[in-house]
Amino acid sequence: MESYAVEPLPPNSVIEKTITDPNPVGEAIARAWKKSGTKSRVAACAVAGSAVITKVIPMPANLSEDEMEAQIQLEADQYIPYSLDEISLDYATLGASPLDPGRVDVLLAASRRDNVDIRVAALEIAGLQAKIVDVEAFALENAMALLSAEDARLNDANIIAVMDIGATASALSVMEGSKILYTREQLFGGRQLTDEIQRRYGLSYEEAGLAKRQGGLPDNYEPEVLRPFMESMAQEINRALQFFYAANQSGAVDHVVLAGGCSSIAGIDALVQQKVDTPTTIANPFAHMSISPRVRAQALTNDAPAMMIACGLALRSFD
Repeated sequence: MESYAVEPLPPNSVIEKTITDPNPVGEAIARAWKKSGTKSRVAACAVAGSAVITKVIPMPANLSEDEMEAQIQLEADQYIPYSLDEISLDYATLGASPLDPGRVDVLLAASRRDNVDIRVAALEIAGLQAKIVDVEAFALENAMALLSAEDARLNDANIIAVMDIGATASALSVMEGSKILYTREQLFGGRQLTDEIQRRYGLSYEEAGLAKRQGGLPDNYEPEVLRPFMESMAQEINRALQFFYAANQSGAVDHVVLAGGCSSIAGIDALVQQKVDTPTTIANPFAHMSISPRVRAQALTNDAPAMMIACGLALRSFD
């Protein structure tokens, strides 16, 4: 890793993974870019999985690239509930179809164009050029492939559940091998803890967020505020897993990986492991990565669980 930076977003500039105003988001990205020290002006971003429609379509294997693209445009009309001029669409060939050797499976992904355009606009406000607009779930697959290759416990697990707890929403992704077989999003996130700190101690939103990360709160914070939030977090993770078990017959989850900023709370992995009765670890995709001397190792360790998507995007090539 050459460089990185984390910059808080202004309140309500992103709600449930939807950018409400690209200007403050772009300004925050610009501050993070400057803080990181990177000289690169190209960027990758991602659209939330809930805003993307994906479909695997079998196609004749002998089609040329131009023929494939034309056929995809025709096929998309059957699967996408919007007119084609309202969406951004892409596809990738996955390989030979297991059901028919004369066909290939093609992954179609589409999102409403405004979901893509507002992310590109935020990057442009920051002075950056969007070279890749990915899907969060695909970026997570990239990061998990790296994580599993470096951690024997994950490499030995058949089914892994990744719980990514963001500011206002959480996403459960259950993976078999390196592929996501189930996703679910729910409204629970670290903003609830920030709001409670703000209310309990009479702080501004920015002060509460800073105190949550750096400490310095009164002695009653841990037993009366933090511990109840941790219990709620463990319950939400258990609840999300129960939805998975009710909806799928794929078998039991062998390992739970916690991602997102709330995963940095000391002891949360042990509490979740006890609640869900499944081995649980905190995500750190950078644990075995070569780190530039200008990157502060301890800060990176603290921030790593929140950077799974960012890591997955960074693993993409701009070539």
